[in-house]
Amino acid sequence: MRIVHLTSAHGPFDVRIFHKECRSLARAGYEVIEIGNFAFNGEVDGVTVHGLNRTGGRLQRSTVSLIPIAREALRVSGDLYHLHDPELLFVGLLLRAAGKKVIYDIHEDLPRTVLFKAYLPQSIRKPLMWATEVAENMLARQMSGLVAATPALAQRFRQFKSNTIAVNNYVILDEFTPKPSVVSQSPQPAVTYYGGMSTERGIHEMLAAVDLLPKDLGVKLELAGSFYVKQQQDAVMARAEWQNVLWHGELDRTGLASLLKRVRVGLVVLHPHPAYVTSHPTKLFEYMAAGIPVIASDFPLWRDIVESAQCGLLVNPLDPPAIAIAIERLITNPDEARRMGMRGRAAAERQFNWALEEHALLSFYRSLLPDRSSLQVKAAMA
Repeated sequence: MRIVHLTSAHGPFDVRIFHKECRSLARAGYEVIEIGNFAFNGEVDGVTVHGLNRTGGRLQRSTVSLIPIAREALRVSGDLYHLHDPELLFVGLLLRAAGKKVIYDIHEDLPRTVLFKAYLPQSIRKPLMWATEVAENMLARQMSGLVAATPALAQRFRQFKSNTIAVNNYVILDEFTPKPSVVSQSPQPAVTYYGGMSTERGIHEMLAAVDLLPKDLGVKLELAGSFYVKQQQDAVMARAEWQNVLWHGELDRTGLASLLKRVRVGLVVLHPHPAYVTSHPTKLFEYMAAGIPVIASDFPLWRDIVESAQCGLLVNPLDPPAIAIAIERLITNPDEARRMGMRGRAAAERQFNWALEEHALLSFYRSLLPDRSSLQVKAAMA
């Protein structure tokens, strides 16, 4: 059975698309092809990665770049197609018209993200949010099935599409092999945040909090990833607080694992925007798997996770002094931090890991595809 994953906005080795879903399907015996607007071509871990070598901005990605993706998707003739970006729903309609089975994978609450898109005028954000939700719902309803990255997203779409499941973005445990002693013995006290950086993701509060710490602690903020807006990156890097930062830029999975072995605390202090308060930030679970304590925004959903695992501290993400107090507590109490980290790892092993989600994904695929044994019987009879 040939499975085709399509992406117009992600790179070839996106964690959810490639490392989790595609590799899991390949291990289960499916033929897996990933097609996207990137340059890489080759076979990796049993997955055929086919880049169309197309680049461009948001408008191009949502319009003319869809044509070569649709053409290639039809050419490879998959048994099932798995879409990873909202604009690909239009390609999904074409594939459905051709009699194909199509899954739409909802990575984030797209309408709510419109509220903090810096490139959109403030006056049109709310009307555009509602229009986006209506359009996404209408198109998603036409797909064969929906996969949502969080239970909250699954609940939203299940109201009009019963064939919807949640496949959480939990951690691949094998990527992180923590040594509990690292937390108390690392020579350079450092905290970290990695991923997309913006005002809404707390970059200003993190910089301010580290700058408020006693200078004799020597705490550094190790940042990895990229800024969503280049102008904001230039402005942030020009601030005096940037002297407390060790900047790594983009890291691969090996580099990320190395970073998490080195630091003492993981930060995830996103602002209380509607798109974030019900999200499952992957880094939260990766911090836990790496055996380091977390400092997280005090959202009800995140509070349930952190408090039940007893793996970190909760803060008001808009309050730099509160974040600084939490950092200082964990840096100056290494034994407490180590115990939190160990409990976080145990919770990741018990509950927040990809192996459990892989089972849900494979079961969903089997519900959509014909039984392979029956196909073999039909072939033998023919």
